[in-house]
Amino acid sequence: MDVDEFRAHAHRVVDWMADYLRDVGSLRVLPDARPGELRNALPAEAPATGEPFERIFADFERLVMPGMTHWNHPRFFAYFPANHSPPSILAEMLTATMGAQCMSWLTSPAATELEQVTMRWVARMLALPEGFTGVIHDTGSTSTLVALISARDRAAGVGSDRQLRVYASKEAHSSVAKGARLAGYGGDCVRTIATDAEFAMRPDQLAAAIAADRAAGITPACVVATVGTTSSTAIDPLPAIGEICRRERVWLHVDAAWAGAAAILPEVRPILDGIEHADSFFFNPHKWLFVNFDCSAYYVRDVDALLRSFALTPEYLRTAQDAEVVNFRDWGIQLGRRFRALKLWFVLRSYGVEGLRAMLREHIALGHELAQWVAAEPHWEVMAPTPVGLVCFRHHPPALVDDEAALTTHNRAIVERLNRSGQMFLTHTTLNDRYAIRLVVGQRCTQREHVAHAWRLLREAAAAV
Repeated sequence: MDVDEFRAHAHRVVDWMADYLRDVGSLRVLPDARPGELRNALPAEAPATGEPFERIFADFERLVMPGMTHWNHPRFFAYFPANHSPPSILAEMLTATMGAQCMSWLTSPAATELEQVTMRWVARMLALPEGFTGVIHDTGSTSTLVALISARDRAAGVGSDRQLRVYASKEAHSSVAKGARLAGYGGDCVRTIATDAEFAMRPDQLAAAIAADRAAGITPACVVATVGTTSSTAIDPLPAIGEICRRERVWLHVDAAWAGAAAILPEVRPILDGIEHADSFFFNPHKWLFVNFDCSAYYVRDVDALLRSFALTPEYLRTAQDAEVVNFRDWGIQLGRRFRALKLWFVLRSYGVEGLRAMLREHIALGHELAQWVAAEPHWEVMAPTPVGLVCFRHHPPALVDDEAALTTHNRAIVERLNRSGQMFLTHTTLNDRYAIRLVVGQRCTQREHVAHAWRLLREAAAAV
């Protein structure tokens, strides 16, 4: 494909992209696909000779698109948002066109310095205290793994060869346990801390667990506190947890993967009260700040500790500028790095801080309104606090009172019925062993009409099953 052919095909693809952004709300949210359907429709081997782009694109539309879940559909209410926006998409196009490898300052000076600037902008938007320095990783799982490795090395550096321990609430994300395993903490390394009535970590139980481990010869290495747990967006009490970590000299890592974006709102910023005690913190702009996946904003207080764990410079990577610049290859697991800062910069400049705040305020208001509808409806119940935009609830008809197994079956049937319809996509969780439907408001195009439509469909499905 020469440049002129590329230009013509690119125009066609951009037209398709614009049509998709305009019309995605008319599509099924979940595909009506069967396991193996696409796999069986494609040849067993790659073509021996090149095919025309027209044929490839036609197969994309005919074979691939029918099997896609539309994460940016206005009635995508599952998991958490994996948002995007037109400015971010355009930045990704430019990034792909340049194809830059941004591992070091020298390999793309502008990429490194733009990352430094945008991360400082975001830190100020979140009102992070002085002393935090930011870097962009791919996902929140990587950010947590980086924190766990740094905490491991700091704890091991005190000369102890004892077992190390990680602490997180029972509502913490699974990436904590996985990250501790990958970081080599060994055996039963994660101690689960009980939660309170609002599903937040109990500081008294954390303090007791640390004391018991010290008495048993186990070294406390890291506490992972969550601001916005995956199941219910519970907010762990950072001030109390931070005081314990500071007293015990334990690394405090704060996972604010989704809810952290809401802290750009002054009225919501108190969810990060106590962040001054943290050693590391992250949130994902690719969830609720309208930046394409992937983009995880990781902040660390002790850069030297980070570098001790990750910096490694072979001779072939040394440059004359190393003493004057930052080489982000030394700040995490990856050597090769994408130019992720460009899309974050495009979004921040396109919407501005106030534009982003307006969209988040609307989403939070819609979540609160849905919670009010559920609470006011007979035989429906809200099952957790709704601090930002996620509502956990269930249908609780009188005939199923005190029968948790039947309630689980009933509410699961509601979710499955709605997901099969293609009109919306919901997921579930369990809270204190009780099945709960989750509906999260956070897609860029979601409006009140979409949430109201979802609530009507939920009540209809509850009656039907």
